[in-house]
Amino acid sequence: MTFTVTHARLDGGPARLRLVGELDLGTAPELTAAIDRLVAEGHHEVLLDLTDLTFCDSTGIAAFVRGDNLAAAAGGWLRITGAAGRVARVLRMTGLDDVLRYEADRADPATPAAS
Repeated sequence: MTFTVTHARLDGGPARLRLVGELDLGTAPELTAAIDRLVAEGHHEVLLDLTDLTFCDSTGIAAFVRGDNLAAAAGGWLRITGAAGRVARVLRMTGLDDVLRYEADRADPATPAAS
């Protein structure tokens, strides 16, 4: 299966990367490069749309964490949305579904939800 990353800027919101296919050792560098490019261009709020991501291994998880660290160092954040199936399971198992969860109605996605 192939992997693609497409970029779209949300109106007045974060930069959005749509991931399609399988994120693994062979394809994670493409995601890392896309995140690096966005942050270097001044986009410090990055939303990863995982709706069409069908597989994610530990290399993909590491790319998510690295991207979040890079964005945070620049004063921003990286968040994920749309995960389903096996991808959602991996995110739950690692705890990243809570750490990187995107909630559009929350003013600052970098802060934990109120209890």
